[in-house]
Amino acid sequence: MIELFVFYLHIVGIAAGFTKRWNEDGVGEGVLAVLSIALIFFVGWAMASFLVRLALPPEGLGKVLNRDAAALLLLTVSEAVFYYFYFRGENSSADAVSGAGS
Repeated sequence: MIELFVFYLHIVGIAAGFTKRWNEDGVGEGVLAVLSIALIFFVGWAMASFLVRLALPPEGLGKVLNRDAAALLLLTVSEAVFYYFYFRGENSSADAVSGAGS
């Protein structure tokens, strides 16, 4: 169940990323946003799975939180932190420039 929720969350994130970039710069940038999010997801999932396999036993922490679910949760948390600072960096630099002239 956790895996399904994480996949749905990523689908919503991909749709939001595509829509944002499409509205700002066109379809090509929207497709690039989708591809970059997919690349980060797949590479991050492989790295998170490797780390979780080092830390958790083969059966995981129960029926609900097995190794795959724990790896996807670790990936989602790390992606959330990354995207938060990535998108915050765009807005804070624009605020700093507009505030510098005041």
